[in-house]
Amino acid sequence: MSLSKEPVKRHHMHRDTGDIIISVVTYIVYALFAFVCVYPFYYIFINSISANNLSERGKIILYPMEVHFKNYASVAQIPGLLDAAKISVLRTVIGTILTVVVAAFLGYMFTRETMWKRKFWYRFVAITMYFNAGVIPWYLTMKTLGLTNNFWGYIFPTIIQPFYIILCKTYCESVPQALQDAAEIDGAGTLRIFFSIMLPVIKPILATIAIFAAVNQWNSFQDTLILMKDQKLYTLQFILFQYINQASSLKALINSTTSSSQLAASLAHAATQTSIRMTVTIVVVLPVLMVYPFFQRFFTKGIMIGAVKG
Repeated sequence: MSLSKEPVKRHHMHRDTGDIIISVVTYIVYALFAFVCVYPFYYIFINSISANNLSERGKIILYPMEVHFKNYASVAQIPGLLDAAKISVLRTVIGTILTVVVAAFLGYMFTRETMWKRKFWYRFVAITMYFNAGVIPWYLTMKTLGLTNNFWGYIFPTIIQPFYIILCKTYCESVPQALQDAAEIDGAGTLRIFFSIMLPVIKPILATIAIFAAVNQWNSFQDTLILMKDQKLYTLQFILFQYINQASSLKALINSTTSSSQLAASLAHAATQTSIRMTVTIVVVLPVLMVYPFFQRFFTKGIMIGAVKG
């Protein structure tokens, strides 16, 4: 009996050792991957709060040196930055809400057999994912519709997103039909079923779509470049785009807003091209980094439930 148990023990010991080795290697690989993902943001941040002369020379790599926050105070004084932040927030909030509501409603309607020409309209929407007329026809269309130099030029072109509609449609198909049938027996109409039954049930996919739409709205700057000439309609991302390309001019602007006595007291804190780029980048990216963790938990549930049939 003792001879038969010994090989079993050795086998278990060998298997446990192998599991430990695999776990350690897995943790190391994922730690390195996490470091690669996080370090660029960390690098930008520590350079934005370190002595600007050291940052300009590339001395800040692993930890901040001579920490100060004067760059953020100086960037806040840049003309037009606060107005651009307001425009970015407004377009993100309004655009995200409308995009989510329209995607949810169309996705739901495309699952209803009573919808007139349902298959035709679904294919008509889906085909726009693969064919694009190009920038010039798009601009001419926007100009004809009066959406140049117009805040709604940020909103209307982004309301109908085929990919989001397909996600909602797939998710709605996974909802038991019995819920809708019971509501119809009680006399509920299409809108009542949508708002009272479907919206609460499909919250995970709506949260996922909201993240996608909000990030796209917040990060967009090309539409500002093409459509907007009025500086009051510039977005924060477009301001960042301008400042990255004109960092030397921005450096002079910020330094000119600082008194000569302050500059003389601390030359290390004088704005440089690198400090401007780093600081403005953090200002633009920080809102997304703060909001994303609250919605991230919906990703797996929102995407996978709508993708699995059965």
